[in-house]
Amino acid sequence: MSNGTSVKTREPVPAECAQMSLQGALRRSFVALHSQRPVWRSVLEECDPLMESLGNLGEQMRALSRVRLSDTPLRVFPELQERLQFQLLQAADLLLQRLRSRMSHLQSVRDAISNQVSAVLQLYEDTADSLDLAAVTERLSVIPSLADMLEWLQDAERYYKQQFLQRKTLLQTLRLDDLSQLESVFKRWKILESPDSEHEITNALCRLSFFMESQR
Repeated sequence: MSNGTSVKTREPVPAECAQMSLQGALRRSFVALHSQRPVWRSVLEECDPLMESLGNLGEQMRALSRVRLSDTPLRVFPELQERLQFQLLQAADLLLQRLRSRMSHLQSVRDAISNQVSAVLQLYEDTADSLDLAAVTERLSVIPSLADMLEWLQDAERYYKQQFLQRKTLLQTLRLDDLSQLESVFKRWKILESPDSEHEITNALCRLSFFMESQR
């Protein structure tokens, strides 16, 4: 027996319309990825000399800890060693503040990319019922398949998320009183670079150049 209340069901989206909508969302996402990459690289280039300076300060602290100023002519300045140590710690703390500021810029890039990917995946989920296997896997001469593009986009998002997390963790766990950490910080920062992953993203964007330029 009906209670007079009808349940409205969402009409399925025609396959061609769903495919075009998803292509449009993917295009916007890859254009955003293309524009965010130089921002990311620029921030990392700003971080490199700061990290190198931080490592140099660690070496200076190490050298200072090995010197007994009381055995040198500088013993006439009894508080000199403590003052020098304080100045080095202040300089290191200032560098850390500047690096944390740069990390907020990296986070903005990561979030911009992740937001685009989330929107695409949500659209794909909403239109999946209207897309058959052929529509998802079809490749044209200048347009990769939807499946390929979805995979490339998620790979790029995963890369930036991992990079941000690793660099953020490195800074958060850095202790200024641990000279071994401080001296090696620049090397550990550079080790995080992943040229292979960068190359894969560059290669994907090259293959998508015509697709990204179309219908803009």
